[in-house]
Amino acid sequence: MADMRMVGSNIANAQAQPEFGIVSAVDPVNHAVKVMTQPSNIESGWLPLAAMQVGSLRIACPADIGTHVLVVHVEADAEHGVAAVPVYDAVVMPPTSPATGKPAQPGELLIVAGCGIPPANGGTASGKATENAPWWHITKDTIYSGAGNATETLTNGSKAWKVGGVSMVLDANGLAVTGGPIATDKDMTAQGTVTGETDVLAAGISGKSHTHSGVQTGSGSTGAPQ
Repeated sequence: MADMRMVGSNIANAQAQPEFGIVSAVDPVNHAVKVMTQPSNIESGWLPLAAMQVGSLRIACPADIGTHVLVVHVEADAEHGVAAVPVYDAVVMPPTSPATGKPAQPGELLIVAGCGIPPANGGTASGKATENAPWWHITKDTIYSGAGNATETLTNGSKAWKVGGVSMVLDANGLAVTGGPIATDKDMTAQGTVTGETDVLAAGISGKSHTHSGVQTGSGSTGAPQ
């Protein structure tokens, strides 16, 4: 009498199984790739590249040539497959967050551009992005983003920006700017008239052209600006 476990095993082994592959060609228009299957190193035909979201909201992120992917065969048919998901490996490592100096931790999402394509001749692609590349990192309590020397930090109750040596913080106490002047490209009066001069308004009062009342010679004090 045949052992049905052996029969089942033979049937399973006769069907195409999921396998790893290296992307060898990319079609961004159709979001498809060709893959060099491993370890046979035989190139596949064009395979759909799985997407994060398809519908009224669409997210597209084509793979680079050299990306390590998992190929899943539809209904175990070797002729029909999909590059289901890219995977990190010993060559391409997870990126490092410019905000925390570490890879994304459980419960976080990190997006870093400019990390470079996978190396063609082996070696290791570090997780560090090229200089000035944009990035976005959401942690359990903060959203960070940046590009080059410009960064933005959003937390519950405050939002902070920094560009070079100039920083600005908006919180319940108001807006504070340090390290540089505040300027506008147009001066608008309290009545809404645009004069075309650089100025700053405070409570509708021009910082450049306001006048003081109650001026007294030698008194050392003036009235409030008008």
